[in-house]
Amino acid sequence: MSETTKRVLLAAPRGYCAGVDRAVVTVEKALDLYGAPVYVRKEIVHNKHVVTTLQQRGAIFVDETDEVPEGATVVFSAHGVAPVVHEEARALSLRTIDATCPLVTKVHREAVRFADADFDILLIGHEGHEEVVGTAGEAPEHIQLVDGPDDVDNVTVRDPEKVVWLSQTTLSVDETMETVRRLRARFPKLQDPPSDDICYATQNRQLAVKQMASDCDLMIVVGSRNSSNSVRLVEVALEHGTRAGHLVDYADEIDETWLDGVSTVGVTSGASVPEILVRGVLDYLATRGFEDVRPVVAAEESLMFSLPNEIRRDLKAAGMSDKMRHDGSFAETSALH
Repeated sequence: MSETTKRVLLAAPRGYCAGVDRAVVTVEKALDLYGAPVYVRKEIVHNKHVVTTLQQRGAIFVDETDEVPEGATVVFSAHGVAPVVHEEARALSLRTIDATCPLVTKVHREAVRFADADFDILLIGHEGHEEVVGTAGEAPEHIQLVDGPDDVDNVTVRDPEKVVWLSQTTLSVDETMETVRRLRARFPKLQDPPSDDICYATQNRQLAVKQMASDCDLMIVVGSRNSSNSVRLVEVALEHGTRAGHLVDYADEIDETWLDGVSTVGVTSGASVPEILVRGVLDYLATRGFEDVRPVVAAEESLMFSLPNEIRRDLKAAGMSDKMRHDGSFAETSALH
């Protein structure tokens, strides 16, 4: 195989979504404003590099609220928390900053509204995922989890006329729609959520992978193994024609034998992955002859969220900036043209 045939297809959009960007900057600003330590309940986002970097700056990650000292500052992760967690924090007189992604908050509000109307809510998602735990905690007596298409036969409802589905925001679009199709076959009056629950960033990253998958011998997805949306990207690539796909946190996890007989490598990253990690993968590939990098642009993203109100207020009072930044993977991809 000639060296000149080697190329990289680089997905856009990829990497940080608006909700992740907001959550990470929230912790950074809290450390600047209040000083270390700042406690974070669960991983702020599901990315090993991000968590390690924030730990080095003075963030302390805990699993449960009662691990935070009374009166300390705690940030709730982008995945959201159940109402009981807010109650626990109040009991400990904690200063709370809620960095829940606004798109996850939207699903929480939908759950509350349908529970108030006495619907059975079928929450499509992965058991144990923090987002699912938080959403289910809004109305546990009304919500039952549906963990994929094969779980549909286990669903029971009180009234088939009053059933609605909601979903975790980071799922495979195709698998979720198949789950909904099977649910509707059982419950023809099943209602849809008022707006799409799977977030724009998850959909766009999957769309880019779908567009390039059949042209790739190998897909490298940068992301952590506990990142639902990153894991889904590997699955989507394989489902749409990529011969092999692997998930890596860092370039040094790439096995050089993966490149044997490969002419086209696809590269993308999950929604909680900083662009510096993708650059590391591109540098690794370039040293092995894959210097021709071609963007595959599936959508443009410009959405940005403001920081949580609690920290914006304190930043302004201290005369500090409450401006957001964006990781800029789309802009950097555009510059490759």
